[in-house]
Amino acid sequence: MGRHRDFWNKEYQTSEHLALSRVPSEDLEKFTRFLERGWKREFLNPRARVLDLGTGNGRNLVHLAENFGMPGTGYDISDFAIREAVAASKDLPIEYEVRSIEEPLLVPDESQTLVLDMMTSHFLKRAERERLRDEILRVLRHSGWLFFKSHLAEDDLNVKRLLRDHPADEEGAYIHPKMGVYEYVWTEDSAREFFGPYFEIHKIHKSHKHLRRGRAGKRRTLSMYLQKF
Repeated sequence: MGRHRDFWNKEYQTSEHLALSRVPSEDLEKFTRFLERGWKREFLNPRARVLDLGTGNGRNLVHLAENFGMPGTGYDISDFAIREAVAASKDLPIEYEVRSIEEPLLVPDESQTLVLDMMTSHFLKRAERERLRDEILRVLRHSGWLFFKSHLAEDDLNVKRLLRDHPADEEGAYIHPKMGVYEYVWTEDSAREFFGPYFEIHKIHKSHKHLRRGRAGKRRTLSMYLQKF
């Protein structure tokens, strides 16, 4: 965990490998519009709590608090990111903690209406992903939601190359050659198998095949709208 924390502290200070934004995720905004269309403010209101796993600078919790009055909790392994998040969340009902998602989630059973796992848990190995899924199920209320976003393997030339040249000890995983971190990449089938027995899958969105003159461009992503049975 210490190595991962050092990596993310450096990343939040330098943005060497990843483009870090301060505005809310467009994919999260699409998800909240989906909830509003289907259920109005039933799941987006000041009585509905949200837990953000890998909160970074807090941009998505800030968006939910400012637009829906939602109180939230954010975890991130980087203490530098948490300091940024605290500064950005002044006078908002949000709490932050420097914490790895490999550890148990320190919130009560069935206390959360919404959990966000956005480009976070793909750094975990299979057994760790399963433990996190069980923890998410524990803390979500009945009919609560998981908004899940991660890398997608299908039709992604970057992923094909990484899996071929830098394989890890699990099918569908590699060691990133520049960042030196473990990454697992989903297919739609593997995501359905992993989440389907525990959640109703309302929607799956796959980003476009980002190709430039036949070469790999931006990475593909998979977003899922998952409601706890």
